[in-house]
Amino acid sequence: MLGLHRFNEADAGAAEEALLACCGSHRWALRLTAHRPYPDIESLLAAASEASYDLRPADLAEALADESWMPQPLLGMRAPGSQAAHTALRAAHAAYEARFGHVFVVCLEGVAPEEMLDIVLTSIRTRLTNDPDEERLIAADELRRIALTRLEHLVATHSAPAAR
Repeated sequence: MLGLHRFNEADAGAAEEALLACCGSHRWALRLTAHRPYPDIESLLAAASEASYDLRPADLAEALADESWMPQPLLGMRAPGSQAAHTALRAAHAAYEARFGHVFVVCLEGVAPEEMLDIVLTSIRTRLTNDPDEERLIAADELRRIALTRLEHLVATHSAPAAR
C-alpha cells in the first residue's frame, strides 16, 4: 500500500499503475496522477469522485471491462449460502452480462459476509429490469464507490506521519 505522501511523490507511471488497480479507466488514473500532490486523503477522494463523474461512455466501458479481469470469483460467490442460492447467483450474473454486456458491479463496503449473497442476488435481479441507459448510470455510480473504497485503502494505512 502507498501512503498519501508516497503516492504524491511516486513517479507518474507508478502512481497511474496504483490508480488503475482502483479503477480501470486510464483517463481517470491519468487525471488523478496529473493533479498531484493532494494535501490530504479527503482532497484525493474528492478529486477521484469528480473524475468518476466525468467518465465518458468509453472510459466507463474500459473500467467495467477491467473489472471482468479481476482475479476473483463472481461477486458474492464466496459468501456463505446454500448450493441453490449460489446456482441462482451464477445464473443471475450470466443473465446480467448477457443483457448489459459487462460484469455486474456493486459496492459491498460494510456489508457483513453472511448478507452478501442475498444483497448481490437481490441487486442483480432488481437491476436486470433497468433499461441500458439507466443501468449504465447505476453501474457507473457503483464503480465510483468501489474505486473510492479501493483508493482509500491504498493511501490510508501509511498517510499519517511517523511518531517520533
